[in-house]
Amino acid sequence: MEQKPHYQLFIDGEWVEGAARQVMASQNPATGQDWTSFACAAPEDVNRAITAARRVLDDPEWRDMTQTQRGKLLYRLAELIERDAQRIGEVETTDSGKLLAETTSQSAYVGDYYRYYAGLADKIEGAVLPIDKPDMHVFTRREPIGVVAAIVPWNAQMFLTATKLGPALAAGCSVVIKASEVAPAPMLEFARLIEEAGFPRGVVSVITGDAENCAIPLTRHPDIDRIAFTGGPETARHVVRNSAENFAVTTLELGGKSPILVFEDADLDGAANGLIAGNFGASGQSCVAGSRGLVHRSILDALAAKIEEKMAGVVIGDPLDNATHIGPLCTKAQVEKIEATLAASTAAGARIRFGGKRVDGPGNFMAPTLVECADPETSTLTTEMFGPVMSLLPFDTEDEAIALANASQFGLGSGVFTQNVARAHRVSSRLKAGICWINTYRAVSPIAPFGGYNQSGYGREAGIEAIHDYTRTKTTWINTSGAPMANPFVMR
Repeated sequence: MEQKPHYQLFIDGEWVEGAARQVMASQNPATGQDWTSFACAAPEDVNRAITAARRVLDDPEWRDMTQTQRGKLLYRLAELIERDAQRIGEVETTDSGKLLAETTSQSAYVGDYYRYYAGLADKIEGAVLPIDKPDMHVFTRREPIGVVAAIVPWNAQMFLTATKLGPALAAGCSVVIKASEVAPAPMLEFARLIEEAGFPRGVVSVITGDAENCAIPLTRHPDIDRIAFTGGPETARHVVRNSAENFAVTTLELGGKSPILVFEDADLDGAANGLIAGNFGASGQSCVAGSRGLVHRSILDALAAKIEEKMAGVVIGDPLDNATHIGPLCTKAQVEKIEATLAASTAAGARIRFGGKRVDGPGNFMAPTLVECADPETSTLTTEMFGPVMSLLPFDTEDEAIALANASQFGLGSGVFTQNVARAHRVSSRLKAGICWINTYRAVSPIAPFGGYNQSGYGREAGIEAIHDYTRTKTTWINTSGAPMANPFVMR
């Protein structure tokens, strides 16, 4: 019998089992069978990783490394990620169920994020201030914020790690990455590349484990200076409470129920493709999923028919097969949540136009589903299901569409499909969302900031500004007069 692979924790440059010897199994979502196991961190392991991260900040090997040298290490990391994108993608697909085509391309693309921050590493600049006092030379400099806790979920872990780790390392911080206890294998594979790239020991550790033994000790540890968290709002509330123990600077990238507005003049093919990409890309397991399709009443039937036509040819199956369009969901709990939400919605009057059923057989497969709603309070329009469910709701006027779009506790992504440029600008400026895509959807770039409004979190990842979030500003005053400092008790 073939032995299942086993992953250890990567702490202070060493591969170790957890101090409590706790081990968890990870299931292949396509088969429902255990395929690997991984060590779980205990509080002692968390403390060891943070202690190493604190130590290395004062180690000349990392502390005195020039910004340009740090950039070169990030360039090297980008090359290694691209070299191993296929292998990491295969591991991620087996562990999470995401399509191989997506995991491999996403893994390769995040190399550009590390290159982007490699290029910014030696452009973190201070300023000389035109101070209002004579004989004073005053300047600012940006210094590393310190030890960073980077907490990433399973659904886009290579991408969401890059948006945190790239700017943190470019700024000269040290980082403890907490991978999700659901499907953590690709992050532990990634840790091998950190080691190979040549970063000093302790600069990056990668751990995983449950909330009580890993996440809570990490986020409330007194030596954590910054927390970068991606996940759900409920977990985020715990993170914020824990950060009160250390006053760590915290950014949150949370969930969403993103609206896609389709106006009567939209190109129907483009709009249908946008809705399909926004809802069924990554099998709907995306924080920016455009799961609230708000469609002008005059075109709703035509657009729904177009979507149904396109979805009729969708292949559901093995995520390792490049012919597959939609793979399994990562966990059985997601399938059960979708079934319960659909049942509540249809009981309240919603109509399932396409799909709506669990796929028979092993694995966590859910058929792509199209729901037509009449009430904006329908459960499929208000509940983040993290699965391939698209809901359509009609509107009659532009103002009504905007009001419906903004009637949500979330505010991460949004989309607008129209051929009227003035309307595109007008509507996008009124949407309460951190991202707005016009006649496209789910596009990302290391150059473009990413983040939300309301309960979709605060702070931004990617873009130039993000690197400043991993620094503190120090102001230095120098008396240039040559004279001793005046007697402070003699006022002039």
